[in-house]
Amino acid sequence: MFFKNKLKNKGVCPICEIEVNFIAKQSWLRDFYICTNCGSIPRERALMETIKTNYPNWKQAVIHETSPGNRGTSVRLQNECKEYIPSQYFKDRPLGTVKKGIRCENLESLTFEDNSIDLHISQDVMEHVFDPAKAFSEIARTLKPGGMHIFTVPLVNKANPSVRRAKIDNENNIVHFEKPSYHGSPIGDGKSLVTIDWGYDICDHIFQSSGLFTRIIYIDNIEKGIRAEYIEVLITQKNQKKISVSDL
Repeated sequence: MFFKNKLKNKGVCPICEIEVNFIAKQSWLRDFYICTNCGSIPRERALMETIKTNYPNWKQAVIHETSPGNRGTSVRLQNECKEYIPSQYFKDRPLGTVKKGIRCENLESLTFEDNSIDLHISQDVMEHVFDPAKAFSEIARTLKPGGMHIFTVPLVNKANPSVRRAKIDNENNIVHFEKPSYHGSPIGDGKSLVTIDWGYDICDHIFQSSGLFTRIIYIDNIEKGIRAEYIEVLITQKNQKKISVSDL
């Protein structure tokens, strides 16, 4: 129920899979509608629900998660997936090496072999990538046929076109087109620059970059603690044959 811009209800958490209390002490549910057992937030629960529904054999899959968190879906994947590979981009380490159990990877230039990953998972990462076309292409290259990239990204522009906020120039300098905006980051100085305000046309961007189709999944289920703004989960799936624009 709602009370004074807060929300509290019982339900079954898709991550805990037990009956819990969900409570929001602030009105911005996306970051503050918490499972009192595992501490997860709505987008994490929506992601786990989508993984379980669309890739039920995830525990036996080779899963790469870029920039994993320390709660919710990331913790469950790490604890229960036999071949879970977490990664971060460490500027001081060669790509493909491991630092404290975390593999160093750049989404724009992955070191994984072709057709080697069942599931790529990313949580609010793709709005921070400087060259998303390269990232989507690399994800497609490394997915096994039938594999998926299941991810969250705030689709803040909705039906309006996506807007580039920043890029890297030829001298490796950051060029800003909009006032700089940052989200939290688990490494470095704790800040991650937003490079793109995505809209629903992200699906077309992914197709143009990789030849793969993407579905946008929207779940609103208060009994599972899934209710918030920008709650969409996206699924890009690799088929047996790469499709190009000329095939359409």
